[in-house]
Amino acid sequence: MRRLFWLGIGLAVGVVVVRKATRTAQAYTPAGIASSVTESAGGLAESLRSFVEDVRVAMAEREQEIHEAFAQGEAFDDQFAELREDPRIGDREIFPEEHQR
Repeated sequence: MRRLFWLGIGLAVGVVVVRKATRTAQAYTPAGIASSVTESAGGLAESLRSFVEDVRVAMAEREQEIHEAFAQGEAFDDQFAELREDPRIGDREIFPEEHQR
């Protein structure tokens, strides 16, 4: 009975090891590599779509705030107006002369 138990344990471990080795070997075949690249590219594309959707939602919300402020006759608070009017702010300060084309 004891030998039968250990035989069963050995068979189970052997099956697990063979399946794991087969999966690992398949991952390094051209088809496996192509599959993982495709999955990675699909995940990247989905992340990019999600980011673009989040930006669009935020833009729509901000645009709605601007329209509401305009409809109520309120002056819109442009928090970047000072930066745009300052001649020192711009590409020269962000990108030094040696890095500009």
